[in-house]
Amino acid sequence: MTDHLIAPHGGTLVDLLVDAERAAELQAASRDWPSWDVTERQLCDLELLLNGGFSPLQGFMTRTDYESVRDDLRLNTGVLWPIPITLDVPKELAGQLEEGSMLALRDNEGVMLAALHVEDVWEPDRRAEAKQVFGTTSPEHPGVAYLESCHPFYVGGRLEGLQPPIHYDFRELRNTPAEVREGFGRLGWRRVVAFQTRNPMHRAHQELTLRAAKDAEANLLIHPVVGMTKPGDVDHYTRVRCYQALLPRYPHNTARLSLLPLAMRLAGPREAVWHAIIRKNFGCTHLIVGRDHAGPGSDSTGRPFYGPYDAQELLKEHEEELGVTMVPFRMMVYAEDLDKYVPDDEVPEGARSLSISGTDLRRRLAEGREIPAWFTYPEVAEELRRSHPPRHKQGFTVFFTGLSGSGKSTIANALLVKLLEMGGRPVTLLDGDIVRKNLSSELGFSKEHRDINIRRIGFVASEITKNGGIAICAPIAPYDSVRREVRRMIEPVGGFVLVHVATPLEVCEERDRKGLYAKARAGIIKEFTGISDPYEAPTVADVVVDTSETLPEEAAQQIILQLEREGFIAADRSLL
Repeated sequence: MTDHLIAPHGGTLVDLLVDAERAAELQAASRDWPSWDVTERQLCDLELLLNGGFSPLQGFMTRTDYESVRDDLRLNTGVLWPIPITLDVPKELAGQLEEGSMLALRDNEGVMLAALHVEDVWEPDRRAEAKQVFGTTSPEHPGVAYLESCHPFYVGGRLEGLQPPIHYDFRELRNTPAEVREGFGRLGWRRVVAFQTRNPMHRAHQELTLRAAKDAEANLLIHPVVGMTKPGDVDHYTRVRCYQALLPRYPHNTARLSLLPLAMRLAGPREAVWHAIIRKNFGCTHLIVGRDHAGPGSDSTGRPFYGPYDAQELLKEHEEELGVTMVPFRMMVYAEDLDKYVPDDEVPEGARSLSISGTDLRRRLAEGREIPAWFTYPEVAEELRRSHPPRHKQGFTVFFTGLSGSGKSTIANALLVKLLEMGGRPVTLLDGDIVRKNLSSELGFSKEHRDINIRRIGFVASEITKNGGIAICAPIAPYDSVRREVRRMIEPVGGFVLVHVATPLEVCEERDRKGLYAKARAGIIKEFTGISDPYEAPTVADVVVDTSETLPEEAAQQIILQLEREGFIAADRSLL
């Protein structure tokens, strides 16, 4: 029985999955409907819509609900809801839809997950959404960047679910709100503190959650996000293994682990309220909220997007209406003399306190240094080391950019030989001409096709890097935005070194070994970089070389030294 638990948001736990007979009807009828393969973020939203995690929502928001949420943090009915839950689609698909039509929603393998009863199709004001929801229009905020890159139209309407998204990992931990509530009922839990996390948990987190549960006279739900988090976060496979290793450290039958397939928006204060609503639907009565909860950090000038206590204050403002109690996150430090963790404001005068920041932990892992037992349990440290070996054992990509004839391929080949001579990791050369012949033979030289070509190179390089190899990429790559995109693709899985071969245009044109510049000047070759098409030089590159002044082997050695400085090659020049 779960009647003793907190009521879901809006009073009823939504379940949008239909029975087998209705699912078969919808599946058959969908042959005459347009289809949409949902994106990764939409898949997360869809799952929580179908299973009631987003109760009382019964589908993607219509325009009236969207605008009410955007401007007033409430659905059109007046129920508190701070984050727009929208389905963005391309203009071509939006043109096929109207009120009363149907849309089949499918996963990336074409499996139909839900039917959307279309009630609204509109083109939103993205700038207003960014300003209201995120408090900024800066594309440095990940939420704003998403709005700038997503499809231009929104489609809203009621959902009927045929089946939930398919997961093959940690199935025993992927519990719906109803299943979590049922588990609380079996255990006799009435008061439950939820801990929202997107990072591994260490001894300070364990002490914090233990204290929070004890102070609230409640049990603990460790409820990590395993959908979409902040770019660069530790992958959820590693994190879940760390949580599983930590769980036995809690007193018996006082803590439970369940995974949340949420796509975070990093909306700070609004997101804290959203997280509380979601945990309420899972049966929790309390939520731990830390400094800058669900914030993206700071912009490039070092200015935080949100104040340190904005999230706590907004949730506190709505605490009574929600019925979910906000538990402030207390900063815990290790008091060496006491040999235990205490809140930082309770350290005895004169006592030495210790802590390790996330940045320092990443540095220790990258350099293969010790992670002290006072900071984290050995089994957690072991999981982190398994997934994050020291840099000299990680894969990396060296990405060249420069004009045709600048010397990229020559330097890349010299670097290839040097790395093969060192040994220890497989090395793959992705030269521009080779890629054009084998991966991108159907592409032309428009900006769109050039970007597609570079994304393909980036994808291959990221796979090589992720699996511990070395990728050397030597395309022209004239556009800065797609080079940045490739960097973002690769850096979460290994190293990335951008090499700008800044040989002047006149030198490249004098060389003209293939006669391409002459043909471009004569108008025979269209859209030629440096002549009839622009080259955007990197404003920041890790290595800059000019082959009119530097020999190829000297340039290759500069890159080797850069890789040594960053730790991807050990000081003894061994890659082992």
